[in-house]
Amino acid sequence: MSWGSIVEVETRNRIILSVAAYAYEAHNQSFLSDAEYDDLAKSIDTSVKTKSRKLDNFFKKFFNPDTGMWVLRHPDRRGLEHLYFSYYEDKCI
Repeated sequence: MSWGSIVEVETRNRIILSVAAYAYEAHNQSFLSDAEYDDLAKSIDTSVKTKSRKLDNFFKKFFNPDTGMWVLRHPDRRGLEHLYFSYYEDKCI
Protein backbone atom coordinates (compact mmCIF):
# COMPACT_ATOMS: atom_id res chain seq x y z
CA MET A 1 0.00 0.00 0.00
CA SER A 2 1.39 3.38 -0.98
CA TRP A 3 1.32 6.59 0.97
CA GLY A 4 -1.69 8.91 0.83
CA SER A 5 -4.98 9.24 -0.93
CA ILE A 6 -5.21 10.23 -4.60
CA VAL A 7 -5.80 13.84 -3.54
CA GLU A 8 -2.85 13.84 -1.12
CA VAL A 9 -0.49 12.32 -3.68
CA GLU A 10 -1.62 14.73 -6.40
CA THR A 11 -1.23 17.70 -4.05
CA ARG A 12 2.28 16.59 -3.03
CA ASN A 13 3.30 16.03 -6.67
CA ARG A 14 2.03 19.45 -7.73
CA ILE A 15 3.93 21.12 -4.90
CA ILE A 16 7.20 19.33 -5.65
CA LEU A 17 6.85 19.98 -9.38
CA SER A 18 6.01 23.65 -8.80
CA VAL A 19 9.01 24.15 -6.54
CA ALA A 20 11.24 22.35 -9.06
CA ALA A 21 9.98 24.55 -11.90
CA TYR A 22 10.41 27.64 -9.70
CA ALA A 23 13.99 26.63 -8.79
CA TYR A 24 14.88 26.24 -12.45
CA GLU A 25 13.05 29.27 -13.86
CA ALA A 26 13.87 31.73 -11.04
CA HIS A 27 17.29 30.49 -9.86
CA ASN A 28 18.63 28.30 -12.69
CA GLN A 29 18.90 25.43 -10.18
CA SER A 30 17.62 21.85 -10.20
CA PHE A 31 16.98 19.37 -7.43
CA LEU A 32 15.39 16.87 -9.84
CA SER A 33 17.07 15.39 -12.89
CA ASP A 34 15.44 16.15 -16.24
CA ALA A 35 14.05 12.60 -16.33
CA GLU A 36 12.62 12.90 -12.80
CA TYR A 37 11.02 16.24 -13.67
CA ASP A 38 9.56 14.86 -16.91
CA ASP A 39 8.16 11.76 -15.18
CA LEU A 40 6.60 13.83 -12.41
CA ALA A 41 5.17 16.35 -14.89
CA LYS A 42 3.60 13.56 -16.92
CA SER A 43 2.00 12.13 -13.78
CA ILE A 44 0.09 15.34 -12.98
CA ASP A 45 -3.64 14.80 -13.31
CA THR A 46 -5.43 18.14 -13.54
CA SER A 47 -8.80 16.39 -13.24
CA VAL A 48 -8.06 15.59 -9.58
CA LYS A 49 -9.62 18.18 -7.28
CA THR A 50 -7.43 19.08 -4.34
CA LYS A 51 -8.32 21.28 -1.38
CA SER A 52 -7.37 24.43 -3.29
CA ARG A 53 -9.80 25.46 -5.98
CA LYS A 54 -7.52 28.37 -6.92
CA LEU A 55 -4.57 26.07 -7.57
CA ASP A 56 -6.76 23.46 -9.28
CA ASN A 57 -7.94 26.13 -11.70
CA PHE A 58 -4.37 27.37 -12.20
CA PHE A 59 -3.14 23.89 -13.09
CA LYS A 60 -6.04 23.33 -15.49
CA LYS A 61 -5.45 26.65 -17.22
CA PHE A 62 -1.66 27.08 -17.25
CA PHE A 63 0.14 23.82 -16.49
CA ASN A 64 2.12 22.35 -19.38
CA PRO A 65 4.19 19.20 -18.74
CA ASP A 66 6.60 20.09 -21.57
CA THR A 67 7.97 23.25 -19.94
CA GLY A 68 8.40 24.97 -16.58
CA MET A 69 7.41 28.43 -17.80
CA TRP A 70 3.89 27.96 -16.44
CA VAL A 71 5.29 28.46 -12.92
CA LEU A 72 5.90 32.14 -13.69
CA ARG A 73 2.11 32.59 -13.47
CA HIS A 74 1.76 30.55 -10.26
CA PRO A 75 -0.63 32.28 -7.83
CA ASP A 76 1.61 31.57 -4.81
CA ARG A 77 5.12 32.41 -5.99
CA ARG A 78 6.03 33.61 -2.49
CA GLY A 79 5.06 30.22 -1.11
CA LEU A 80 7.19 28.48 -3.73
CA GLU A 81 10.10 30.76 -2.88
CA HIS A 82 9.70 29.93 0.81
CA LEU A 83 9.65 26.18 0.14
CA TYR A 84 12.62 26.42 -2.19
CA PHE A 85 14.84 28.31 0.27
CA SER A 86 13.61 26.36 3.32
CA TYR A 87 13.72 22.79 2.00
CA TYR A 88 15.15 22.40 -1.50
CA GLU A 89 17.97 24.88 -2.14
CA ASP A 90 20.58 22.65 -0.48
CA LYS A 91 19.39 19.65 -2.53
CA CYS A 92 20.20 21.25 -5.90
CA ILE A 93 22.40 19.24 -8.23
